[in-house]
Amino acid sequence: MTRRILGPFNRVEGDLEVQVDIADGAVRGAWVNSPLYRGFERILHGKDPRDALVYTPRICGICSVSQSMAAAAALRAAGGVRAARNGELAANLVLACENLTDHLTHFYLFFMPDFARPDYAWRAGHDVVAERFAAQTGSASRDMLPARAAFMHLTGILAGKWPHSLALQPGGTTRAIEAQEKVRLRNVVGMFRRFAERTLFGDRLESVAALDSEPALQQWARAHATSDFGRFLQLSDELGLRRLGRGAARLLSYGAYAVDEQHLFRRGVWDGAARTLDTTRITEDVSHAWMQAAAPAHPLQGSTVPSLDNPEAYSWCKAPRLDGRVMETGALARQVVHGHALARDLVRDGSNVHARVVARLLELALVLPAMEAWIAQLEPGAPFCHASELPDEADGEGLVEAARGSLGHWLRIRKGRIHGYQIIAPTTWNFSPRDAAGTPGALEQALVGTPASDDGRAGVAVQHVVRSFDPCMVCTVH
Repeated sequence: MTRRILGPFNRVEGDLEVQVDIADGAVRGAWVNSPLYRGFERILHGKDPRDALVYTPRICGICSVSQSMAAAAALRAAGGVRAARNGELAANLVLACENLTDHLTHFYLFFMPDFARPDYAWRAGHDVVAERFAAQTGSASRDMLPARAAFMHLTGILAGKWPHSLALQPGGTTRAIEAQEKVRLRNVVGMFRRFAERTLFGDRLESVAALDSEPALQQWARAHATSDFGRFLQLSDELGLRRLGRGAARLLSYGAYAVDEQHLFRRGVWDGAARTLDTTRITEDVSHAWMQAAAPAHPLQGSTVPSLDNPEAYSWCKAPRLDGRVMETGALARQVVHGHALARDLVRDGSNVHARVVARLLELALVLPAMEAWIAQLEPGAPFCHASELPDEADGEGLVEAARGSLGHWLRIRKGRIHGYQIIAPTTWNFSPRDAAGTPGALEQALVGTPASDDGRAGVAVQHVVRSFDPCMVCTVH
């Protein structure tokens, strides 16, 4: 048995370290360490509850809108206010813009460059892949980055700036849209649709969204082999990414993009069958975190007290569990829970690297048409935000689907101040350490069995598994 420490990982938001035990050419055990503690939950204690709208977006510079959405939702629940319908539509548009640009960035800048590495020089056609996807110098990034930048203008129109906008509020959004600005929004989304259809897919979004099985996806890939998605599918087949990074497919989604209390993607749990989600069954375990010892607790009763005295600790990350079970979250979880036929076919034998990447790009094809519909429903002249007041004593829960998965904020207000604020980010679920029962977290489980000999290709395999979860470590330990 050989023990290796892998890290720090590049092309990751924040710091990440993975320790693995290797035997017989494969990973036999993994321990994921989030080595950066930041303490936002403690910073918020004692502050005016509305300050959460200022502080929590600064947890992360690439998914700040999702933090704003969750904070606004927690305050909305605490205050018992209903958001204006225009505000719901505008907030969905801003969140979708952030999530889709995140999916695009992950695919082009974080995931695909690994296939351009010299470790794959043995492959036929490696020179073509390297020219297209090499980090920083590949032609794909030159095509993608202008399209991404133009798409982000939507956030400027609706929220003033990105990241860290204050436009998202409990009662809706503060930026009212005039009729002529709806035209600008349609043009922005239309330009991004054209990039996705011409370059990423080489096909209409609706055709990609309609794919309903793995055989249908394979047939589509053969017909669109020169698209960037088609190139990924060819690489995935050749390199066996379906067999890499296997998870148990216990999947969690809080539900995404609600309008009139109806989600575009349903909320729930999948463990081989669709089940309802009871968020009161969520707990956080700190048995293997550098935290003061405490029994597993629901976030409303939880605390964040750093301590270096725990001899079992190896991460700053807590271990969230649902009914005591490890859950995986992300785009794949959203689509499987919602019931998309292709997504469910992809996890027949468990979640895997291939399925996680496909699900992100599938969401691009599903959400862009929804954005076009939301823009059409905006009503200039109607309210975008309702005024709200907060009671001196209240609890609130704010649940959002960020790009990487389920994000929750839990707020306690006592005597008009924040008495407790707990956050469970998507990567906290996916990159959690072991719990008191010794059960590894989602990534720790997915790494077991990964080829890990001493040659370069083994290192790439581990990178593929880690990147398939799209780690955002600054959110993990906020």
